[in-house]
Amino acid sequence: MPASPHAVPGAPCWVNLMARDLSAAQGFYGAVLGWTFRPTELGEAFSVALRGGRAVGGIGALAPSLQAPVAWTPYFAVADADATAARVRERGATVAVGPLTLSAGRATLAADPDGAVFGFWEGATVVGWSVGRGGAPARLELRTRDAFAAAIFYAQVLTWGSGERRSCEVAYENDQVLVRDRERTVAALRGGAVESAPDPQIRPRWHVYFRVADVAAAAGAAAACGGGVVAPPASGGAGDEATLRDPDGGLFTVVG
Repeated sequence: MPASPHAVPGAPCWVNLMARDLSAAQGFYGAVLGWTFRPTELGEAFSVALRGGRAVGGIGALAPSLQAPVAWTPYFAVADADATAARVRERGATVAVGPLTLSAGRATLAADPDGAVFGFWEGATVVGWSVGRGGAPARLELRTRDAFAAAIFYAQVLTWGSGERRSCEVAYENDQVLVRDRERTVAALRGGAVESAPDPQIRPRWHVYFRVADVAAAAGAAAACGGGVVAPPASGGAGDEATLRDPDGGLFTVVG
């Protein structure tokens, strides 16, 4: 797929799912979200999901020996994966895998201090892929116990708000932290209000919103294909939405 080296540092540049059965995952997401799939240079264990011919994200096969939970994971563009990994460790967080050298760059999988899993990528990115545009996810959201503390961590690790170079900016609005690439919001961090105590009931994680033509139809297809409906279709701030679960337990939300 066409690649560009010009992703803004700190901006989301990809989402990926590691499934226990790649063929079954493709069947599920194809039926529920209408995606098609294309192989990648990484071999038969990886594919790119397409919506209307445009890249949505990646789906790979999880090694049978790994017992990691299945989840959609965002990757953020960085200029130096080694330096970013060092900043993660310096702040008491975890670098789980990498940096790994792949054909087009270097990938790393990490977890923030509260356990939310994320990745970062040094290298070329897919041209035109940007949250809220084209085939990319409609929204990307961190659900965490303390959005303010999380924003400090990610800003330091991913150089958000850096005065030394172009990077994503951060703003606090309506009890959430918004991450912006110029005027566009590319991620949101949600938790309790800044003045309130962290909520111990929240399991911190990044959550992805995908577009569909018909939210109710997608929810019905998820249930029929071995997944589940976690939150049934309802009207949200940007239209109808429903939170679904794939057969491996991967959570995502569909929006109209």
